[in-house]
Amino acid sequence: SPDLTAYPEPPTPPNPTSQNMFNKLIAEKQKALRGGDRERRPFIASECRDLNAADKWRQEILREIGKKVMEIQNAGLGEHRLRDLNDEINKLIREKSHWEKQILKLGGPNYVAQGGGGVGGDEKANDEMHKKGYKYFGAAKQLPGVKQLFETGKNNRTTRKTKHQINKTIDADYYGFRDEEDGVLLREEAVATKRMRGAKCEAFDLRKKIKADMGGGDEDDADPSSINRFVAHVPLPEKTQIEALVLEKKKKDLLAKYSSETLIQQQGAAREMLNKR
Repeated sequence: SPDLTAYPEPPTPPNPTSQNMFNKLIAEKQKALRGGDRERRPFIASECRDLNAADKWRQEILREIGKKVMEIQNAGLGEHRLRDLNDEINKLIREKSHWEKQILKLGGPNYVAQGGGGVGGDEKANDEMHKKGYKYFGAAKQLPGVKQLFETGKNNRTTRKTKHQINKTIDADYYGFRDEEDGVLLREEAVATKRMRGAKCEAFDLRKKIKADMGGGDEDDADPSSINRFVAHVPLPEKTQIEALVLEKKKKDLLAKYSSETLIQQQGAAREMLNKR
């Protein structure tokens, strides 16, 4: 008979219940190492009122930006994937700026003034292509159409002159001091002056002729006696009368200012007795 001891028995399959318990134990252990259940980042930064939580979410965004910047360096991902990654990085950068403003409102450090702490360690990633702040990273700079934008931007860049450089090109011609040296301006001014003077003389002669036809005559030849003079139809006060009225008014104003009502009444009664106004 064959020897059965030469063939070992097959191993017993593991108990499914114990295997599931082991998997759950490993999963719980990994979760504990990660810090428990992962909390979801708020969609709006202004909803967060805790400074420490806001700084934690900003650090998380920085880590995500760093991962995507490392991933976008691979030119073999394809044009569509590179464009999607570049859009995601720009979106994360905008979200990071919102969290930095919220941190500043909560009394935290001013990351905006510090430059935001960098973008994934890529120094060349901050090349702005548009005024709106859209940026290209890694292999996305070599995409069709983007490379031409970088080249045209470099070619169209003009250096602004300083005030000293501008003043070096200013001479007497700039202020018009040499305009009359060639004589052209003087000739043009003489012709224009003659033309304007002739037009004024013609207009004056025409007005003079119209007045003569209407019988008005010339203003210079008019008789001084024929000029209408002002005639007063009411008697006008003389200078002495005007001065007396002014003096009386001043006296009344001083009495009203420094005298009592009783004294004024007594003076009025005395004047009535003396028949004085």
